[in-house]
Amino acid sequence: MPAVTVPDIMVLPRLPRLDATLRERPVRSVVTAHKQREGAGFEVRRPFPSMDLRTADPFILLDQMGPVAYEPNEAKGAPWHPHRGFETVTYMLDGTMVHHDSQGGGGVIGEGDTQWMTAGSGILHDEVPPEEMVASGGWFHGIQLWVNLPRALKFATPRYQDLRARELTLVSSHDGGALVRLIAGEVGGFTGPGSTYTPIAYAHASITPGGILETPWPQEFTAMAYVLSGSGAVGAERRPLSEGQLAVFGRGDAISVTADARQDNRTGAFEVLLLGGRPIREPVVQYGPFVMNTRAEIIEAMEDYQAGRMGNIPAQHISGAGGQDPLMP
Repeated sequence: MPAVTVPDIMVLPRLPRLDATLRERPVRSVVTAHKQREGAGFEVRRPFPSMDLRTADPFILLDQMGPVAYEPNEAKGAPWHPHRGFETVTYMLDGTMVHHDSQGGGGVIGEGDTQWMTAGSGILHDEVPPEEMVASGGWFHGIQLWVNLPRALKFATPRYQDLRARELTLVSSHDGGALVRLIAGEVGGFTGPGSTYTPIAYAHASITPGGILETPWPQEFTAMAYVLSGSGAVGAERRPLSEGQLAVFGRGDAISVTADARQDNRTGAFEVLLLGGRPIREPVVQYGPFVMNTRAEIIEAMEDYQAGRMGNIPAQHISGAGGQDPLMP
């Protein structure tokens, strides 16, 4: 990590320098991610949902998978499971992930790639490391973000966007001290390639030791910064922030993130996700892989899944799925 770099950051277009008319957002709270196991038994760091941050509207969940150096036969994934009512965004920094679905689709995403899956009305899929990685081991690091869909789009037709590393929009901070990879949305006048039902902004920044990243941020969006690795500070008040911590910003026009002068990690930079979006402000009822507006809709989702109305696992994949059906006793 990071998977997408440039030989000379100074040739990139630059984010604008903040002017006196922009009000920098204060830090409202800092949340430390908790650890838990998912899928077939791999560990994730999850800053939300949590006891400290129950809602991050319009987001539902953020999982950091790794970074971890797997030994041979240690790598695990998420075997077949359903989704309905939201979108999953999987961003890979190290390693490779293989995906299959009940509509006969699938693909492979590697370092720097992003897969955007709109579950919408419902789909079954799996996400597993490739056989060669399971056999030989290796570095693995990925992020999965769940983006909620408003009531009117809960039953949208499932779709995919495979964004390759070369397609991300690359920009630098105004002084060239930070590389920013825009995945989706608009930040500082630049736009990422991801097409979103729910308006969001999503980016990965690498900030050099002692550097600062300042950028305008849409007023109507929430704003958060999650530390993948390294240490630094956020906001005008320079609130300390380290690996596995999430800063939630208050209202304003801009955000700032500063890297400590020393970074003791693999990349030598302060690695941070910037994310936010337009709040949906609708009731949210979640049961495992289903995110709906009412309890009755959750029951309907479970019945549809059990009746096969979200699709069926293709026979050629059954033998390699592994694990137990996540919704069956």
